[in-house]
Amino acid sequence: MALSVVSNRLPVTVRPGPAGIALTESVGGVATGLRGIQRDGGGMWIGWPGPTDHLSVEERAELDRLLLDRRCVAVHLTRAEVRGFYQGFCNGVIWPLFHYLTQQVPLHPRHWNDYERVNRRFAEAIAERWSPGDDVWIHDYQLLRVPLHLRRLRPEARIGFFLHIPFPSFEVFRILPARRLIVEGVLGADLIGFHTASYAEHFTRAVHALLGVPVLEAGHFDYEGRTPTVGVFPMGIDVARFEETAAASPFRSAESVKVLVGIDRLDYTKGIPRRLLAFDHMLERHPELREQVTLIQVAVPSRTGVKAYRRFRAHVDRLVGRINGRYGTAGWTPVQYLYRSFSQAELISLYRSADVMLVTPVRDGMNLVAKEFIASRLDADGVLVLSEFTGAAADLVEAVQVNPYDIEGTAEAYVRALTMPPHERQVRMQALRARVRAAPVSRWAGSFLEALHRVPVPGSPPAEALSPPSVVQAELDRVRAAPALLVLLDYDGTLVPYAPTPGQATPDEALLRLLAAVAARARTAVHIVSGRQRAVLEGWFGQLPLGLHAEHGAWSRLPQGREWERHEAVRPVPFDALLALLNHYTALTPGSLIERKSTGLAWHYRLAHPATGRQNAEALIADVRRRFAPDSLDLLRGEQIVEFRPSGVHKGLIVARLLSEAAAPVVVIAMGDDTTDEDMFAALPESGLSVHVGPRPSGARLRLRDSAACRAFLAELAGFHLG
Repeated sequence: MALSVVSNRLPVTVRPGPAGIALTESVGGVATGLRGIQRDGGGMWIGWPGPTDHLSVEERAELDRLLLDRRCVAVHLTRAEVRGFYQGFCNGVIWPLFHYLTQQVPLHPRHWNDYERVNRRFAEAIAERWSPGDDVWIHDYQLLRVPLHLRRLRPEARIGFFLHIPFPSFEVFRILPARRLIVEGVLGADLIGFHTASYAEHFTRAVHALLGVPVLEAGHFDYEGRTPTVGVFPMGIDVARFEETAAASPFRSAESVKVLVGIDRLDYTKGIPRRLLAFDHMLERHPELREQVTLIQVAVPSRTGVKAYRRFRAHVDRLVGRINGRYGTAGWTPVQYLYRSFSQAELISLYRSADVMLVTPVRDGMNLVAKEFIASRLDADGVLVLSEFTGAAADLVEAVQVNPYDIEGTAEAYVRALTMPPHERQVRMQALRARVRAAPVSRWAGSFLEALHRVPVPGSPPAEALSPPSVVQAELDRVRAAPALLVLLDYDGTLVPYAPTPGQATPDEALLRLLAAVAARARTAVHIVSGRQRAVLEGWFGQLPLGLHAEHGAWSRLPQGREWERHEAVRPVPFDALLALLNHYTALTPGSLIERKSTGLAWHYRLAHPATGRQNAEALIADVRRRFAPDSLDLLRGEQIVEFRPSGVHKGLIVARLLSEAAAPVVVIAMGDDTTDEDMFAALPESGLSVHVGPRPSGARLRLRDSAACRAFLAELAGFHLG
């Protein structure tokens, strides 16, 4: 068993060297925490190596070879893909929205197709190198759709996903047009990790609201026959490396001027303008601090090719200039603004020199700068001022926590930190250091993988997994060789995907041609066995030589006949009382509707709010069971539908009738997608072939992915070209 790690960027930097291409190891939280585990596990690290358009075919082949030597696999992206996928959607849409900066989201969010295409390519790269028993760990917001695509390619893979940025509240997340697709993408994973409990709660709320998926105990979802699990795994840093570097780094001597330090990427989520405004406010309200304190603000260049970031840099430049112009003197510069990259040793030297460390983003997933500062303070001194909107705030409670939107309150927190007694500083820092040292990045990675290993391998029991192509082909060969075939087909969810309302699932021309081709096959009879009403099936399929069976077999019309016949087992349901109850729940559930059938009723809630629909469906079922005798009707649960039919009427009755009327021995093929079709499967003789379509539990012999796979199966059976 091997572990494959997947991230947007590989943990190496590609640079041209005098002898050709050179690779250098990247430093950082994910790379540091996972590189050793991934290498020891014998798996690959899959990601983008950076721009390679300028390389020749030979140079790219050489790069791939060098990467493979380091157990890395490159997903090469064109410049257009980087613009659309990374700059356009990842950083132009997801990044600001997930950080609650909705005003930064474009009026017309574009590039979804680029995002989807690149995510699919990542999944294909993983699937190509995956072997049974391997684990896959996918990282961050650039790859939110990869778990789903990989699940479709390798249903039996065990997949972990970790989000390194915040997951926003549902009221913010729902702004995103692709919100449902994002959630479905992440749910392809078996274990979904977040830094904090609040992020996990926000994701859980989104899943429930958008998909109506019930949450089981311990963060498990009941989703498409699987139980994806949400977990909280606060990320740490490589404490030992920071302490070792700090011990060897220079340390400033005592000075009369106290130093506040801010170290950030120049990103609008980091709160730099508000930090500067709070510093300005402090100098205005506390003139005694002028020439006594300096703010060193490091701004590491970030996304310099994006227009919004260039505007943001100009805004920060103006604020720094205004403060220095207003308060600066010949011998004192209030803000020392350093716009460049720094080595890790230089940053640690700044950490050690700080009297007060300012970590005040307006929103941040974790913020490892705060933990790096703590690890670097071997003297157990210094004060951390920390935004309450960072993930780290949940752990680092001894920091002076601030609301960066409160300029006056933040300014007073600066003063409090600058004037804090030495004993209090040391008590706070000692507690912070103990907590950071107890939870290094290796522990974060290890705890996630331990939880992932506790997840059952997807596809167990075997009946839950998609049937291998070889098994499907063997069954096709067997039934094609039969002297005669009887083909029984459910409709909704089997031949067509589910639609929001019953009337929107009209068969397309391609399906009608396919059914005609199957029915025209020698010694083959085709029947539609559906919960739909007679008039609907007649209108859709009446012109085809098919048998039609409506309302789960209560009514039948054989291919050679034109009259509908009611099954002798049908008894009336308590229609009026049941209808009154359904009207009550329809009034309580906006978007729900009642479908009246000749022998029963169905209550649909696909257009309702998922949480409201599911909650009221459970209440309706409980009400029915309390008010009506068990033998007065049968209750069926479907895809956002509750159906009530006469007791004892089910699709299995159709199998028995058609077999009794067959002129010669036949092999029966039955295809369906939900619990109503299990009766049909159970009634098949030993030679029959039951085919379940979709992810739900089933006792069928074969399992196909979806309605498209069902159509492909039928097309191959009939020798029909689907194009």
